[in-house]
Amino acid sequence: MRVALAQVITGRDLQKNLRILEEYARKAKEGGAELVVFPEAMMRAFGNSLVDIAEPLDGPWASRVRDLAAELDLVIVTGMFTPGTASESGKPRVRNTLLATGPGVEASYDKIHLFDAFGFAESDTVEAGTAPVTFDAGGLTFGLATCYDIRFPALFTANAQRGAVVNIVSASWGAGPGKADQWQLLARARAVDTTTFVLACGQGDPATQGIETKGAAPTGVGYSAVVSPFGQVMEGLQGEPGLIFADLDASVVDDARQKLPVLANRRDF
Repeated sequence: MRVALAQVITGRDLQKNLRILEEYARKAKEGGAELVVFPEAMMRAFGNSLVDIAEPLDGPWASRVRDLAAELDLVIVTGMFTPGTASESGKPRVRNTLLATGPGVEASYDKIHLFDAFGFAESDTVEAGTAPVTFDAGGLTFGLATCYDIRFPALFTANAQRGAVVNIVSASWGAGPGKADQWQLLARARAVDTTTFVLACGQGDPATQGIETKGAAPTGVGYSAVVSPFGQVMEGLQGEPGLIFADLDASVVDDARQKLPVLANRRDF
């Protein structure tokens, strides 16, 4: 199965972000992809209000993505925000959602591990998800994860135990000393942990486009990558926006699991 990763930079405007998504989805289709992954916060970049734009999975933003996926005969995985329940104090919240939609595919995942780290408190405005999610496309099973989730191996193992041979991680990774290195290290580690392909798709680095960012909101560092089950980077980007392709073969996962049966050998304590 041929897949693509679209490393883009989103902003405040929902319609502009949709146009970016459509542009890259069409390029992915032209390149032969059957599935394209977009970053977290594709609907609206962090650092902007989220509660006022959150909408259900059958709302206009998601419906436009769904229509585009149907038109292109292409599975699209993209980050958006759906309504959450209010906090105990009554503060409104959203859910940080990954939508997967396309031929024979309709799934969504709500981010489980919220980014309360490095001076940013995602839990102030976001309600955590509760369960792993997988879906099937092109004869492969995919697991879903979002950004900070990548620091928690158990989610990736849970996806693999549910049959995933590919783990998708969409992110808007926070910048800072060593953060880009950590992102790359974690993507490779999660691939080896689970003997799955990892599709790690992040927002590009706004600084590469002369865009100034303020505050602690995570707006992306780039370095999207396709990682093999042995932790090798098959395709990758640096900070600038771009589109990469890779061909995924389930037999590579079978071979890895015969040689390195970490899933079969693991023990719970």
